[in-house]
Amino acid sequence: MANATRLSIRHGHFIDPASGWDGAADIHIADGRVLAIGAAPEGFQPDRTLDARGQVVCPGFVDLRARLREPGHEQKATIGSETRAASASGITTLCCPPDTLPVIDTPAVARLVHQIAERHGFARVLPIGAMTQGLEGRTITEMAALKQAGCPALSQADRPIRDTQVQRRAMEYAETFGLSVFLMPLDPGLSQGGCAHEGTVGTRLGLPGIPEAAETVAVARDLALAEQTGARIHFHGLSTARGVAMLAEARRRGVRASGDASMHQLFFTEEQLNGFDANFHLIPPLRTQADRDALRAAIAEGVLGAICSDHQPHDPDAKLAPFPETAPGISALETLLPLALRLVAEGVLDLAGVVERLTIGPARILGRNLGRIAPGQRADLCVFDPEAVWIPSAETLISQGHNTPFMGREMRGRVTWTLLGGRIVFER
Repeated sequence: MANATRLSIRHGHFIDPASGWDGAADIHIADGRVLAIGAAPEGFQPDRTLDARGQVVCPGFVDLRARLREPGHEQKATIGSETRAASASGITTLCCPPDTLPVIDTPAVARLVHQIAERHGFARVLPIGAMTQGLEGRTITEMAALKQAGCPALSQADRPIRDTQVQRRAMEYAETFGLSVFLMPLDPGLSQGGCAHEGTVGTRLGLPGIPEAAETVAVARDLALAEQTGARIHFHGLSTARGVAMLAEARRRGVRASGDASMHQLFFTEEQLNGFDANFHLIPPLRTQADRDALRAAIAEGVLGAICSDHQPHDPDAKLAPFPETAPGISALETLLPLALRLVAEGVLDLAGVVERLTIGPARILGRNLGRIAPGQRADLCVFDPEAVWIPSAETLISQGHNTPFMGREMRGRVTWTLLGGRIVFER
């Protein structure tokens, strides 16, 4: 796509939670950066003007957890297909967990992911480095080298370290190098073999359960280690009211901990399992209405500072087996914005609040200068029509993964333009 080097975006409703700006404003861009907000500088002549009348202009979204499947699982998706879907969703930066094949446990693999993403040019991909070699939970990786290769944080993806001494040592080393640790709050022993919340619905359906304690035991251990080591930790995809309360209490005591919620956990509960739809097979599992309401409250109050897609594209066969044997996860990039707007419609957050949880909130967790629009700042922007109605289908979805429970259901809110470093990388 040919790109103008000087752009003006005019007549839009501009929202930038980092600066508190929420109102009408024009934005002028030159050489990949924001030149001015409001009146154009004297003598500025744009190569192209985008008319954003009736639309919202905000920072590009920052997604803390999206599997791109490449390298190693290209039958499910590729970096090219998923970053293109991200750009169509207003996402300009996304974090890739380390459970690729090979694992992101060396600088070479981290650089490979960077290079493939840069070659496609649709979105910025930040590879999250592995805490232990091969994600096996035994030998700590070369963390300094991973940081130098562009990894902003470390993680075990969905394979928690069983040995608490190794976990402590990994946290200590991560803190030494100024790296955050992203953690999946799930005890491997208590969750093993489970596919549903351990409660009345799962029991009635005969589905193996994952108890609330699988989350709270992991949260308790990791908060204790964070307090002991001084490490900065972030919990991905908290799913229980008790887990959120434990995080809030630890934060009040000064523990350097944060958390996010997966978008689908803010809408669905264990009741969705009644039809055995494999698109609702998730890890962590969908939990109770009370848990869902607690997650919404924590997002609204800022206890959880970010909402992520937790995008997990699968090939069709992965969802065709009996429910417990299917692969968990939802293809979620392209429904992120309409679901965020549904949170606004349902009174969970106002528009500026939900934009904050998708932009500057995750950027702060990453410790990166992203998720904001200001003069001199790299021009990563999203322009979306909050009233546009569309229906996810095999024809409308760009992601290679079509495993979504929203297929065929009306969505409201769609991206018109996405800019990455001042380049138009998506135009509807």
